[in-house]
Amino acid sequence: MDGIEQFSLADKVIVITGATGVLGESFALATAAAGAKVAVLGRNRERAEARVAAIKSNGGEAIAVITDVLDEQAVHRAQDEILDAWGTIDGLVNAAGGNIPGATIAPEQNLFDTNIADTQKAVELNLFGTVIPTHVFGRVIAEKGKGSIVNISSLAAQQAITRVMGYNMAKCAIEGYTKWMAVELAQRYGDNVRVNAIAPGVFLTEQNRSLLTNPNGSYTDRAQRFVNNTAFGRLGSPKELTGALIFLLSDASGFISGETILVDGGFNAWSGV
Repeated sequence: MDGIEQFSLADKVIVITGATGVLGESFALATAAAGAKVAVLGRNRERAEARVAAIKSNGGEAIAVITDVLDEQAVHRAQDEILDAWGTIDGLVNAAGGNIPGATIAPEQNLFDTNIADTQKAVELNLFGTVIPTHVFGRVIAEKGKGSIVNISSLAAQQAITRVMGYNMAKCAIEGYTKWMAVELAQRYGDNVRVNAIAPGVFLTEQNRSLLTNPNGSYTDRAQRFVNNTAFGRLGSPKELTGALIFLLSDASGFISGETILVDGGFNAWSGV
């Protein structure tokens, strides 16, 4: 396989956790457009079924699977549902995650009054919300000897992002886990089982628009600081993540494992000068 064909996901079964979220929606639509059969995983049935309907309206194939990525038995049941439908799994996208409001440290807040319980929840959601699905769905991929797992990291794993301590810690751990699992899988199951990550920059979505923009459409102070330190001079769009995702899920990235691709408009590369 060469040329454009190596980027195809035709007939591959791709599981996407957090597919009911904003980034997860882009991931689900893009993988389906690339030819994949998409298992749309999330806790909200209405949103999951809306994602499936959108995929089917464009001629794709998808199923909605309702589960909680932190409930290991529920994830096993989700695996059974997917295998009953399609018989195999070729790829996994660990898109479930996000910040916990109580784990955010406001500028006026005493640093040492951090809500440890909520910080632990943020670490659990992002880190173990990646580890648990990988250990369940990843077993199917590993035992068939071929497939790709893509984790979602963050700029916060590359540079300290103020206020979001738990999120920062979890994303750093995800990158360490990505490298560790990539090595273990390759040594135990061969060179066709891969694990990589994508680290998004700051993306403007309907979900965070009120946090990043003022009522008049201008950027908030925090958003403007992100923009000022981004070489492209703007925030990203969720659709700009999908090219990296398709690449990592496809055969085009067959000799890449344990790596993180930054999709950040040059934020991490730029010194600000």
